[in-house]
Amino acid sequence: MTPQAPREVEHEITVQAAAQDVYRLLAEVENWPRLFPPSVYVEYLERNEHNERIRIFATANDEVKSWSSVRELDPEGLCIFFRQEVFTPPVAEMSGTWLLEPLGAKETRVRLLHSFRSVDDDPEALAWIEKAVDTNSRAELPSLRANVELAAEADERTLSFEDTVRIDGSSKDVYDFLNEAQLWSERLPHVTQVQLTEDTAGLQVLRMDTLTKDGSSHTTESVRVCFPHHRIAYKQTTLPALMELHTGRWDLAEDADGVTTATSQHTVVIRTENITEILGPDAGLAEARAFIRQALGTNSRATLTYAKEYAEARS
Repeated sequence: MTPQAPREVEHEITVQAAAQDVYRLLAEVENWPRLFPPSVYVEYLERNEHNERIRIFATANDEVKSWSSVRELDPEGLCIFFRQEVFTPPVAEMSGTWLLEPLGAKETRVRLLHSFRSVDDDPEALAWIEKAVDTNSRAELPSLRANVELAAEADERTLSFEDTVRIDGSSKDVYDFLNEAQLWSERLPHVTQVQLTEDTAGLQVLRMDTLTKDGSSHTTESVRVCFPHHRIAYKQTTLPALMELHTGRWDLAEDADGVTTATSQHTVVIRTENITEILGPDAGLAEARAFIRQALGTNSRATLTYAKEYAEARS
């Protein structure tokens, strides 16, 4: 029996940003945790100038899922083709294209095309897939528009920084300390309460209460993706009031002499409407940037210092 032709559907939205900027944000997958709320972390598996394989980690129904996709990039044509490598029934085939059409210097029509088939071309399954694609696309595109427009104008509200500690110990021991976050309330004085869930090895949900230097307490929740023994990437899903985005990484590199360079990296977008409420009526963006840099940096350096003591005691 000849398979039916794939079903094709299209959704579109207009974004107040230059087409080249929109393309860059979609093409550079490290931007995805900022553009798409469910996206936690994306890594390149293979990559050349116009073709790549990527692995995506994202939340779905309060669970962390991962899958891989193939992409073809066309920067001149302002389009990106994508195809999932592995399909879950009732999906037998799924691919799509991002098409960007400039409408002006700072206005772009974003078109999202999907092409799909159901297992055995079952009509009920096909209708179910089409409904899911429509629901997801209608939710995804407004989020994309809001976050692309935010990213295009948020340079001063975006803060990225790193802190690094040199450790005379193995990356495995440092990684174990960072990975075993369920013990942080016992090991770290700035963590007062912690809950770690790990239903799938390497995919964690971490909820904790932390203290800042001024004695205030914050409850945060993060999704963490763990790569033994060199990286833990995370995205906060429950944020302090001063932030509207917070992503980060713990990166570990061990040299031939058994010395580990441990780096904590943060990227934050500041929620400007809450600055005066939290920092006082005279505070502005500069004060918010300084406050966040100090608060996150202090806690990260403290964590790395205790990880250093833990690893060096085992050397």
